[in-house]
Formats: sequence, C-alpha cells, structure tokens
Amino acid sequence: MTVRDVVFPAGRQALYERNRYSPAIRSNGFVFVSGQVGSREDGSPETELETQVRRAFDNLNAILKEAGCSFDDVVDVTVFMVDPQATFERIWQIVPEYWGQAPHPTLTAVGVTWLYGFDFEIKVIAKLP
Repeated sequence: MTVRDVVFPAGRQALYERNRYSPAIRSNGFVFVSGQVGSREDGSPETELETQVRRAFDNLNAILKEAGCSFDDVVDVTVFMVDPQATFERIWQIVPEYWGQAPHPTLTAVGVTWLYGFDFEIKVIAKLP
C-alpha cells in the first residue's frame, strides 16, 4: 500500500482526525484538497453566509500554503452551495477577492440540500510548482 502524503494546516489536525479524513493529499505533482467549509478552529460554522465563504477560502488557502502552492496553482474547482438560487449571487460577489487573475481554473458548481450545517463548500486540485 502506498503511504498517503497528507497535508495538515497548522492548528487543525485534531479537527481532521476527529472527522476521519485528510485535508489534502500530495500525489504525482498535484494536491487534492478535500472540501473546505467556513468552519472556525473548533469546527463550528460561521453563521453569516459571506463570512462563511471567506472562511472557507481562508481554510483552503492555509492548506494550499502548507502544501507549497497557492490558489494561482489551482486547475480545477468544485463548489457546493445550499440553495444556490438564493445564495449564488451573494457568494459570487466574494469569490473575486480570492480567485486571482485570468485564466481561471475550471469550475463545477453543484446545488445541494445539506452540507453538515454549512452553506458553501469548495474543493480543488492544484498543480505543485
């Protein structure tokens, strides 16, 4: 069995161990990042949508940094939104703060009914520099 090259952001390893998943895996020149939500250090959700989205991006960026890359290295993005008809425009006003310059990564947006108490989740694949 291959040993997974797990990436843990500072101060959050206990959260991932409690929930039994890896925040990111480095493999074959890429970083595969698990879905990141707007959780505080203790795992609880930010209550306001815009704050939750910003925190999800901050959590994502902490993992990317720990892996040795940044959002500029992201090639593929999947976002999940609860009630996208009501939240998409509010979320997409925040995204440019974190997204970077064109050309942008590929994107798949998925509307869902439940995200474990969260309203937004983002997962990415990044190419290691």
